[in-house]
Amino acid sequence: MSETTEEPNVGTFTLGGPLSAEPAAPVEVPEHEEWALPHGFAWVFLGEGNRDVRRPVIMADGFNLGRSKLDWLYQGLEGGEFPFISELRRRGRDVILLGYDERSASILENAQTVIAAIHRAGAERLGNARLAVGGFSMGGIVTRYALAKMEQQRMDHQTGLYFSYDSPHRGATIPVGVQAFSHFIPFPNDFARQMNSPAARQMLWRHYDKDTGKIGVAPERTEFLAELERVGNWPQIPVKLGVANGRADGIGLPDVPPGEVALRIDRIYPGTTFYTQAQGDDVTAAYLNRRFPKAERTITTSGFPELDGAPGGTLHTYKILADAMKKLGGKTDLRHEQVCFVPSVSAVAVRDIETQDDLYVNIGELGPEESELDDFLCSDETTAHTAITADLAVWLLDRLPD
Repeated sequence: MSETTEEPNVGTFTLGGPLSAEPAAPVEVPEHEEWALPHGFAWVFLGEGNRDVRRPVIMADGFNLGRSKLDWLYQGLEGGEFPFISELRRRGRDVILLGYDERSASILENAQTVIAAIHRAGAERLGNARLAVGGFSMGGIVTRYALAKMEQQRMDHQTGLYFSYDSPHRGATIPVGVQAFSHFIPFPNDFARQMNSPAARQMLWRHYDKDTGKIGVAPERTEFLAELERVGNWPQIPVKLGVANGRADGIGLPDVPPGEVALRIDRIYPGTTFYTQAQGDDVTAAYLNRRFPKAERTITTSGFPELDGAPGGTLHTYKILADAMKKLGGKTDLRHEQVCFVPSVSAVAVRDIETQDDLYVNIGELGPEESELDDFLCSDETTAHTAITADLAVWLLDRLPD
């Protein structure tokens, strides 16, 4: 490779939160049963003192590329601030971790895995305890749709509680300049496949289309929202709970002001620069440059609110990108490691993220009827997307059905 004529291949990096990342300090995964399911699989950990499934809690994996890594999911749930799985099992709950053959597949396809898991849990359960069903990030959307579809088809899901953990009910946000860069890389790469996957197109509030270069609502998102509406939008039988890793008071990320350089890359992709999202028309979100094949492009937005610094669960988007570039020999000027990924209003299903006022609304001052959930909790402090904190976890645990 000539350093002055072409860019290196970026390899296999993808964007993901703490539950889909390789654990820094792995914990041992205890003995468990595995269920084979359509388009996926599940690991079953019985509650303390249980010899059979009695009080099942189904917890669905979130979004990334490739097959679910349930060992990483287990370690992410167990090895951080609060040992979520151990506490569930200590309380006599049977934990069913649900994974997919392809995490980036359509939400509608992965919902079939959820439905199969619900049927099997109901069939194997001894006694009549109602199920708890939910998930993390995209997992909360997949389970929401699955339960609503079962009700629409008059299937008895035997579920008493639905929960979502920092799930993008109003959509998730990945800076459009970052999305565009994934396709600007002149090699097939996992990053681009992730950004262009069915699940990304369904979940992202705004999507960069690699074929047209346009930024807008992906057709797959429009179709998914219509399908969600067709099945009633939400399950009606279970109590619906949600938690957000972002704050409720309208305070976002004070160290991520709008319109500033977030990351600049040199040596490779020389001069490529990403900016934090600002309001206005024809706002520069990124300047992209490559040497071979020679190309440059400026990515602009119009009518966007200040998404990157909004209240919400964060993703180390620019740090992940910077680390990948440094491994290839690039020089990076990283000024803002993380940005908002799932806005608080999205995670607790209030208002929307279309306007600055709604995106930054003080949720604590809104009436309970503003949310489509029956109850919810936001984090006291801004935390990483899907980070398991004691406050959020205990709040959920204390509300599980008897």
